[in-house]
Amino acid sequence: MGRSQETSGKKEIRKQKEKKRKDKEKKRALRKQEGKSSFDDMIAYVDEFGRISDTPPSPDDKTEVIAENIELTATPRKSEDDAAFLKKGVVSFFNNSKGFGFIRDNASGMRYFVHANALLEPIAENDVVVFETAKGIKGPSAVKVKIFREQPPAAKE
Repeated sequence: MGRSQETSGKKEIRKQKEKKRKDKEKKRALRKQEGKSSFDDMIAYVDEFGRISDTPPSPDDKTEVIAENIELTATPRKSEDDAAFLKKGVVSFFNNSKGFGFIRDNASGMRYFVHANALLEPIAENDVVVFETAKGIKGPSAVKVKIFREQPPAAKE
């Protein structure tokens, strides 16, 4: 079996690899001379406010946390809090024959898809509605949609 022929392309590739290796060696030698190769120089610390610094935190600043004092419970939602979850918006498009449309949220300007099955009462374009949001197939959808009616002011006695 004969030795494989070394072509000019193979020679070029070998020369490039050799040059890269030598350049890497030079850079490594320069870093050693500058003294930046220390791992301690690369360490960064984050304080309790999220700021990055090069000094470690003081052990005196630590706060003790008692695990028994941490409460892991879910509080039930009260009916008074339901109003906080309702969003208010305007029906920008609604097609009765196809049974879907879109609602633009007044607060955020986001558009929500609404299906006829999610309506509590019939709606039309430019109606002001209140609704809740839920995760839909292609993004957030409006559910429990009903027309917004302002509460009449309470009668003064």
